[in-house]
Amino acid sequence: MTWFKEHHINAAQPLHFGHFTDSHVFADKNGEYFNVNCAEHLAKTLAAMAEEAFDFVVFGGDLTQDHTAESYQLFAELVAKSPLACPVFWVPGNHDELTHLQAMSEGQIRSCKRICHPYAQLLLINTKGTTPSGWVSKSHLHDIKEALAESDAPHILIGHHHPLPVRGYIDKHILENGAQLLDLLGEYPQVQALVHGHAHNEYERVYEGVTIYGTPATSIQFTKHTQDWQQQSMGPAYRRLRVEQDGSLKTQVVWLEN
Repeated sequence: MTWFKEHHINAAQPLHFGHFTDSHVFADKNGEYFNVNCAEHLAKTLAAMAEEAFDFVVFGGDLTQDHTAESYQLFAELVAKSPLACPVFWVPGNHDELTHLQAMSEGQIRSCKRICHPYAQLLLINTKGTTPSGWVSKSHLHDIKEALAESDAPHILIGHHHPLPVRGYIDKHILENGAQLLDLLGEYPQVQALVHGHAHNEYERVYEGVTIYGTPATSIQFTKHTQDWQQQSMGPAYRRLRVEQDGSLKTQVVWLEN
């Protein structure tokens, strides 16, 4: 299971981490996505998360909007210049290239995909397919199954694409085998949650005992419940998550001002 390279946290205290996603930055730090300065929004998000004393943060994919190597360099520079001191892990989005993500993964930004803590484990999964829609490969599903079978500890999974329809335009680019992934997760009662980005807004629902959380973007949000392509500048956001000693999960979305 080469994908699930491990990172261990041994502190016997509540696990406290953040999830931020869909930065859509450009090579140019002044680049705008629907009239929003994405680099500025990302910098504001990093600064806010730095005040949370997180054990780590996970970036949920779609780092780039212009698909340039320079946009990844800008992301890494913004992380390095921010007051955020904890490790930054990532999952790939449909806009991303794994080679660029791997190239920027040194020092604070890390490529580990299995985070082990005394109270819970995180699996950072790959939902990137060959199109903007998501797909979890057969071999990756097998790796996820093996990882879950190794531990009865509470598990949280983080990927990019949403596995079930959210009744919006973005459903054109859903995780196409999302039901298959959820059916697999439903076989393991230790799975607490599946967290995703991609939908550019806040969502929560339960499917066969698995709670699904959508985290808003640091860039722009997509208008909910419309089949038309509509976006809103609502300010950047991120999600905070906390796992207590008894394995219970608490989570909340934090919205920042425009």
